[in-house]
Amino acid sequence: MTKATVVRYEAKPEGADENERLVRAVFAELASSNPGKLQYASFRLDDGVTFVHVALVDGDESPLNASAAFSEFQAGLKERCAVPPNPSGATLIGSYGLEID
Repeated sequence: MTKATVVRYEAKPEGADENERLVRAVFAELASSNPGKLQYASFRLDDGVTFVHVALVDGDESPLNASAAFSEFQAGLKERCAVPPNPSGATLIGSYGLEID
């Protein structure tokens, strides 16, 4: 069964670029390790400080939990945030042509 999680938070202006750098490192690690069972996307909104992450995980355990880059990203997240992460389960209603590189 696929589980969807959406996380939204607001970085402090002085921490937003560092946050993006750390998120990009997660994607680089995922691309090289290809852990499977995961579809993952991250967005930086036009305000420059709000981030939205969408993860679709097949099974009970997310491959992100085994990612060193994801652990590094999470390590200083509270200090980088003006508004803390708000994770929420989600139910897919539909999608059309969603292919994000």
